[in-house]
Amino acid sequence: MTVEPSPIPLDLRQDVALLTAAIMDIDSVSGNETPLADAVESALRTIPGLNLVRDGDAIIARTELGRPERVILAGHLDTVPLPTVEGSLGTVPSTWESGVPGEGVLYGRGATDMKGGLAVQLALAATMFDGGAEPGKDVTFVFYDHEEVEAAKSGLGRLVRNHGHLLEGDFAILLEPTDGTVEGGCNGTSRFEATTVGEAAHSARAWMGSNAIHAAAPILGRLAAYEPKTINVDGLDYRESLNAVRINGGTAGNVIPDRCVVEINYRFAPDKSPDQAEAHVRELLEGFDVVRTDAAAGARPGLKHPAAASFVAAVGAEPKPKYGWTDVARFSELGVPAVNFGPGDPLLAHKDNEHVDADAIRECLRVLRLWLAD
Repeated sequence: MTVEPSPIPLDLRQDVALLTAAIMDIDSVSGNETPLADAVESALRTIPGLNLVRDGDAIIARTELGRPERVILAGHLDTVPLPTVEGSLGTVPSTWESGVPGEGVLYGRGATDMKGGLAVQLALAATMFDGGAEPGKDVTFVFYDHEEVEAAKSGLGRLVRNHGHLLEGDFAILLEPTDGTVEGGCNGTSRFEATTVGEAAHSARAWMGSNAIHAAAPILGRLAAYEPKTINVDGLDYRESLNAVRINGGTAGNVIPDRCVVEINYRFAPDKSPDQAEAHVRELLEGFDVVRTDAAAGARPGLKHPAAASFVAAVGAEPKPKYGWTDVARFSELGVPAVNFGPGDPLLAHKDNEHVDADAIRECLRVLRLWLAD
């Protein structure tokens, strides 16, 4: 008889920076989210006033206070793989630069992306009913798996399919790292393969064949010469990018390659649909065999919604665009305006020295707590 291990205990009422470290210490690389999901579920079930649903390694926890407005707070449980370079700081377990837990800078995988945001969610859930006061808004907390891998595995996508009615709301905040500034919407992303075909031959008699890798040079030339645009969408400037990200070709060191594939990534402003983005890439690479292999729509900022406007005012900083793709796009598809807001510098996400300042996590919690109370 196999005995399942008990969930790792999480103290949701400890200092939120210490809670962040405790969450980071549970290895949750994509595909291994179960221990953290078990710990989160176990901790949330101790909080009265929350209705929980678990689907795989994703969890939805909702208040049912009958408020006229419902806000969704969401974040992913998983991280990218651990560093492979010896001596890297962005690993598991976490470490404090000061040597004193809770003081200064916290290092480790997920410090930025996005254990601080998860800790803020959990701290809010644990304390929102303290002092006999109830929040001024109903809240849906969402924790999900498989964000850092291909979209087909997304835990949030699975929740949308299986429990879409539980994700209805007036406004959503994704606690991705934004350095404590609201980042509205996000760029869309699409991937393509541009293929050239030649004829194989022995490299000693190259004139008997046709080199497919050489034939790909005009593709690279067009991409290198391409000048990406900056497009204003609802008051925010979204920078686009279009790049070759990988080249595959050749079979051996003495064979003229008969096939070459250039993989391309286009990050496009949220004024375009994936189909419009594809048409743009096809126009640029006219004459070549181009196949779209993946696409995800972006999301418009949605900052004109009253809830979004009040949140931006509460944060007190000028909102910025989100250049990368995030799951705000999934909420946008559901008709829920969404923004990104969380502790940590997004430029540090996935780096081997990933880190976050303890006070940045505390400030994120303070802002959200005050706003939810209104």
